[in-house]
Amino acid sequence: MLDIRAAKPIGPDGDGRQSETAREIARGVGRCLQAHGLAWVPEVTLASGRRADIVVLSTRGDIWIVEIKSSIEDFRTDQKWPDYRDDCDQFFFAVKPDFPREILPETTGLILADRYGGDVVRQAETHRVAPARRKSLLTLCAMTAAQRLAAASDPLFELERQRS
Repeated sequence: MLDIRAAKPIGPDGDGRQSETAREIARGVGRCLQAHGLAWVPEVTLASGRRADIVVLSTRGDIWIVEIKSSIEDFRTDQKWPDYRDDCDQFFFAVKPDFPREILPETTGLILADRYGGDVVRQAETHRVAPARRKSLLTLCAMTAAQRLAAASDPLFELERQRS
């Protein structure tokens, strides 16, 4: 069953849990992805309960997950990234250009980004998502994006719903 609680509105500065550095990287990643004709949805809560920083969709239905790492400490303390493998065809780290790339696994993709833009500097190994999971993930991303768009176009709806 699809859980649309994950579709809570996300403002231009994320959901409030991101550092300034992470927000800047996310902005650059978004610009990079859009320049390549890819769609992206930030802060997607997957069926596992894990929250992907960015889920990317291609016109062919490919699914990427981009994990933003704002510092070496962030990378070393947050080791949940292997859990995302079943939910994407390719997995990428996104970091600032001065991040020490040699500590990142070579099997993952790499995006270097700052607040102005980004570059995919290394493609990730491909692990195709199972068809049933792909359908579920595409539906989740569509519902998340649609709910956020609806919330942005009618911001009072949630407040009114909570009062009734």
